[in-house]
Amino acid sequence: MTSPAEHLRVLLDGVEQVLPADEFERKVTATARGDRPPLRVKFGVDPTSPDIHIGHAVVLRKLRDFQRLGHTAVLIIGGFTAQVGDPSDRSTTRPRLTPEQVQTNAATYLAQVRKVIDADPLQIVNNHDWLSGLGMPEVLRLTARMTVAQMLERADFAARYAQRKPIAVSEFLYPLLQGYDSVAVRADIELGGTDQTFNLLVGRDLQAGEGQDPQCVLTMPLIEGIDGSAKMSKSLGNAIGVEEPAAEMFGKVMRIPDTLMDKYFRLATDVGADEVAEISAGLSSGRLHPGQTKRRLAREIVTLYHSAQAAAAAEARFDTQFRDRGIPADIPVFELGDRAEWGLADLLVAAGLCASTSEAKRLSAQGAVRLDGLAVGDWRTRLPGSELAGKVLQVGKRRFARLAG
Repeated sequence: MTSPAEHLRVLLDGVEQVLPADEFERKVTATARGDRPPLRVKFGVDPTSPDIHIGHAVVLRKLRDFQRLGHTAVLIIGGFTAQVGDPSDRSTTRPRLTPEQVQTNAATYLAQVRKVIDADPLQIVNNHDWLSGLGMPEVLRLTARMTVAQMLERADFAARYAQRKPIAVSEFLYPLLQGYDSVAVRADIELGGTDQTFNLLVGRDLQAGEGQDPQCVLTMPLIEGIDGSAKMSKSLGNAIGVEEPAAEMFGKVMRIPDTLMDKYFRLATDVGADEVAEISAGLSSGRLHPGQTKRRLAREIVTLYHSAQAAAAAEARFDTQFRDRGIPADIPVFELGDRAEWGLADLLVAAGLCASTSEAKRLSAQGAVRLDGLAVGDWRTRLPGSELAGKVLQVGKRRFARLAG
């Protein structure tokens, strides 16, 4: 039987914040001692796109930690809330999805989620089942629980209000609807990213108002995407999907900045905390080579979602594609943006491979410019933006840029 201290150590590993911490400790300790039933641990996902990426998996992996200690995972598919749109961390109103879009996206979620969490103990529910049936009296009762001033305390709402950007009334409803999910499933714990803290605490307040034991809130850090700046997002093109082919997954991990390796090891792999600390110290001291360490990171992640054999094959393919052609593994990434077409000379300057258009023209004429290994000698060449993503642009033997769209 696992001790209460060990329960707490496992469940708090990697967690950003626990609210309230003393209450959480009491609940976990009582369960570990057998003084109360297993905890009901809620995590909600809105199917706003058909793919789950390893940023989503950070919270799912914590949900799995609870499962493996005997607690019940309650996965809420946001069939109703996805149609409303979560305003968290948004500078504009999120486009509303149709019921058909939500249903199509949700159909792919469960198979992907099961790549991360265990089949048991697990309950899967859809909040459309209870939210779609709320009548106007119940909605008005919910809205009376919060004030406009409370809503405007949110940083995202406050910023939009100050900039006179529209805030739809439906966006004010979203935290209340997510909070009502906690009432509906009688959650003891709710998990989410740090951008969800406001919404998660609303659930706690609504439970208290309904006479339930309020849930505790655990937030996990957000993980940046492969560009190293913005949080991982499919819409930003910086995500690593859990169902991507092994070779593509390996190559994307190799593109992350060195500064993110520690965070990826901690949040996106099964490498233990003590070993991650050793890796971080080795990188800081120079004892570990960044390139080789990043290869291990890529192997760990590919193994999680595919297999060790697939990871080895992906690494071999990576070497064939890049190292054996003299292309370094860790090269700058240039974001192409939404341009439909690029002129070669403009692209070389924008990507920082040439200092000027005249230099781009001269080097192109000399045969020094290559795109995915093929020489491009005419600086007037027009290149469709849709065909450039994923390719490597090279000038001479030492200047490279990986193009991302």
